Amino acid sequence: MLTVEGLRSRYGRIEVLHGVDLSVGSGEIVTVVGANGAGKTTLLRCLSGVQPVCGGAITFRGESLTAVPAYRRVQRGLAQSPEGRQIFTNLSVEENLRLGAFIFSDERVERDMADAFVMFPVLREKRNQLAGGLSGGQQQMLAIARALMGRPACLLLDEPSMGLAPILVAQIFDVVKSLKALDVAVLLVEQNAFGALSIADRGYVMETGRITMDGSAANLIADPLIRAAYLGI
Repeated sequence: MLTVEGLRSRYGRIEVLHGVDLSVGSGEIVTVVGANGAGKTTLLRCLSGVQPVCGGAITFRGESLTAVPAYRRVQRGLAQSPEGRQIFTNLSVEENLRLGAFIFSDERVERDMADAFVMFPVLREKRNQLAGGLSGGQQQMLAIARALMGRPACLLLDEPSMGLAPILVAQIFDVVKSLKALDVAVLLVEQNAFGALSIADRGYVMETGRITMDGSAANLIADPLIRAAYLGI
């Protein structure tokens, strides 16, 4: 579904991605793990179109996305839940969700919202409240639900567990796992390597802008180097 080949990007004159290759299959959960500053967020920003690339290719569902603007990537089925949530705090929960469906004007939007409330019942309870008044975990749920309102074939998730209590992390990861039943592919970027690999099909390890290791999630969890460097085992 999503193929990245030789992707390069820079901030000013400093190159931060150095020829990244990865792929995500239909209905697959793939995670990218690595230390802070490894380039994981930059990678997702390049895929969603908000960070310029200076080399390589992005192919999604058989079409090149490399030069496609960000909003058209959403129209083609690629959505992102960004690091730090980036919800609209001065708008209500429902208004945030409707903005996630900005490319649609059909009756299915209401069904999509009802599905979001089934997935995250607390959002139904707070649908008319300002999003800025939600807890951190609830804001993360809203960020994911807003991205899903765009009906993505592939969801880019950037650090969804950041700053959350363990019980909320477990809830978020359970939701990510449930997306497989909806045939939504997921590319998950996480510093919580063990949690991410535990729900993923495959994984990539990123260090200083390069992919240094990849394989099945089970093999990466079992790898002694990964266990020592990222899992604290």
